[in-house]
Amino acid sequence: WIFHMNRRISQVFSLLALAGFFIFSIGLAQANEISHLSGSFKVVQKTDLGGKTRVRLELQLSNSGPSDLLVQRLTLVRSLHPDKGAHRACSLTVHPGASLSTTQEFTMPRSAYSQWSRGKHATVLVAVENPRGRKAIEVVRLNRISGGKAD
Repeated sequence: WIFHMNRRISQVFSLLALAGFFIFSIGLAQANEISHLSGSFKVVQKTDLGGKTRVRLELQLSNSGPSDLLVQRLTLVRSLHPDKGAHRACSLTVHPGASLSTTQEFTMPRSAYSQWSRGKHATVLVAVENPRGRKAIEVVRLNRISGGKAD
């Protein structure tokens, strides 16, 4: 009886994993159809707020895709679970073959900032929409621009 139960549980988990992979693959395919963002960043201001740090970043986003992209939200991620202050709603249009610069503020735990600031890259999740209304979340790894504010 236990053998059959373990086998059934294993089958259920396998089906769930397969369904998750399928949904994830569709999302990636849709994102690749509309978005071709890359970017860079530099820290322009850092403010310690007790156990938290507010950081103002100058972001440079470039669109190598064939159509305009409307950026609706930016989320600075340092792990699988973004902090509460890591989300920024915005309304920016990045034209094809062009770049734009924006300054955004994010808040994170001081310990997280300490770890994050030692890296050469930052990662943002960018919620975008193309002119045809297709939406996607793009993972953009930002390269650090030298000359940013010292820690």
